[in-house]
Amino acid sequence: MELSEIRENLDAVDDELVDLFLRRMELVRKVGEFKAEHGIPVLDRSRERDILATVRERSGDMERFTNTLYQTLFQLSRSYQNTLLARPSQTSALIAGALARDEGEVFPQTGTVACQGVEGGNSQMACDRLFPRGNLMYFKTFEAVFDAVASGLCRFGVLPIENSSSGSVREVYDLFQRKQAYIVRSVRLFISHELVAKPGTGLEDIKVICSHEQALRQCSAFIEGLPAGIEVRACGNTAEAARLAAESDDGSVAAIASHDCGELYGLATVRRGIQNSENNYTRFVCIAAEPLVYPGANRISLVLSCKHEPGALYEVMGRFNALGINLLKLESCPIVGQDFEFMFFFDLEASVHDPDVMAMLGELERTCQSFTFLGNYLEA
Repeated sequence: MELSEIRENLDAVDDELVDLFLRRMELVRKVGEFKAEHGIPVLDRSRERDILATVRERSGDMERFTNTLYQTLFQLSRSYQNTLLARPSQTSALIAGALARDEGEVFPQTGTVACQGVEGGNSQMACDRLFPRGNLMYFKTFEAVFDAVASGLCRFGVLPIENSSSGSVREVYDLFQRKQAYIVRSVRLFISHELVAKPGTGLEDIKVICSHEQALRQCSAFIEGLPAGIEVRACGNTAEAARLAAESDDGSVAAIASHDCGELYGLATVRRGIQNSENNYTRFVCIAAEPLVYPGANRISLVLSCKHEPGALYEVMGRFNALGINLLKLESCPIVGQDFEFMFFFDLEASVHDPDVMAMLGELERTCQSFTFLGNYLEA
């Protein structure tokens, strides 16, 4: 048989498959309507297992492939039913209200902005990038930034959430689950670290090095190679570290900070480019008290946990796959006080303007053990 003839036969089979798939999805719709009318959950794990067992028994050596095929069919069927039978959820109601209020509003260039740290820090640079004409108010802690936004003292807040070398800023994710705030914009900054100290100070004169714990982790290789006896201290942020070095009585205190930050506090560079990676970027997020969705928003951030059982995370991932959603980030984090159970940080390339995405978010809220919508926004 010639290849062309084989392909003709294959095309004929594909035509049959499409017709059968469409017939199947019509029956899936009817099943979904019946379940909605009688209050039956979309997922019926027992029936799915029975079908899979029958399919595998009939498939012989192909059972591995038919098992995958039917797992995919089940996921598509559930996704279709959830889309058709979308029920109200707190998240969907919250987002719908935000869309109704903010349709067409552009992201502002000014406003009162809460910034963690002091002048010269990376957070301040992120604020300037996001708000060229912003009025900055400085706060000592990440929690104080959240509180300033929640109280209305500041319209926006800017916080680091992730670094390409040292990972997510767990404290910020924890605060998102305890406080009411939403991401409305983000920006990615290249971070170049330098060892800075009072002019005339050499490496041999330094006894103490200060910096933020994230910066210390990002420069761990340099720190490990330092002469013995140098004390490393963590402090609130890199600008605070630079200020401590500038205010020290002698040149024995140095800081790890940016070049601009060192200059701001009158410090000189002792070593430059000391970060572990030349691809060292930090993502900063802009938060607001309401889930504002500005034009161009194409990134959704979520925090959720699912049942501690086989296939639970697959179910979540399958919902994204069924809608063709690109996954930008997936990170697991242990849940404190629960043995070997995890929460997951997701970033999706999607928009709440898509009704299917809205339906999916509502279903995740209903089916996951915990679910937090962090926002739909554009990364500048």
